[in-house]
Amino acid sequence: MKWTFTADVEEYASAAEPWLLRDPVRNTIMLTVLRGIRSGQFTADPLLAWLEDGDAVAGAACQTPPYPLALGDVPLAGLPPLARDLIELDHDVPAVGGPVAVAEAFASAWWRPETRRRAERLYRLGPLRAPSAPGKPRVAGADDLSTAVRFFREFQHEAHVDHTADPTPVVAARVNREELIVWEDDDRPVSIAGVSAPIAGMSRIGPVYTPPELRGRGYGSAVTHAASRKALDDGAAEVLLFTDLGNPTSNSIYQRLGYRPIADYATIHFR
Repeated sequence: MKWTFTADVEEYASAAEPWLLRDPVRNTIMLTVLRGIRSGQFTADPLLAWLEDGDAVAGAACQTPPYPLALGDVPLAGLPPLARDLIELDHDVPAVGGPVAVAEAFASAWWRPETRRRAERLYRLGPLRAPSAPGKPRVAGADDLSTAVRFFREFQHEAHVDHTADPTPVVAARVNREELIVWEDDDRPVSIAGVSAPIAGMSRIGPVYTPPELRGRGYGSAVTHAASRKALDDGAAEVLLFTDLGNPTSNSIYQRLGYRPIADYATIHFR
């Protein structure tokens, strides 16, 4: 098995995208990152790599600093060579994310010890069920940018997710693509949810955020339902979302909306 590295997104896509598209559900993060790189929403040079087993592509990895290294369902035997190659390249990996066994296999081969981890579960939408909450949804527009950036920052801080990264470029790109849904009550935004445009029939919800002082009123459920409805209306055959397993409330909310678990993932931090 051999890893090939590049910063050329189309070279990477030519090799890795067919492999990613074989299972767009489990490769949802990597496919959305690939689209984000192509659209220019990430400013740092990406690390892009694919694993070859003989003449066939057997896995893929990508990282857009300062975000974690993202891994698909890579054969476990391919993770120690990846760690060794990245060490030789003197490439910084602050964290790694992927299916639990894959993330753990990389972490065990990495030179830095694990400092903390975020356990997540990937869910797929079944029949969508409507909740009840005061207010109404709408697609976020340019006037919502400052509020959406603030909500994203608060989400990052609270969830300890990518809290060093400025969310403004990502939020602006998602506003331009009409990928953010705001829930309004009394003409003010009270909750927000992202919804990715479908890729290979797959759309992913997230992040979902309601400020702490506004929780307990059903806004999070309502905005998640609205984002899920938009994904279906936009042609998604599969609607997905990740949940933090440390938050049983959100897990139960999503299941009441019709989401069912698929697989467990982990983000393992090294600093």
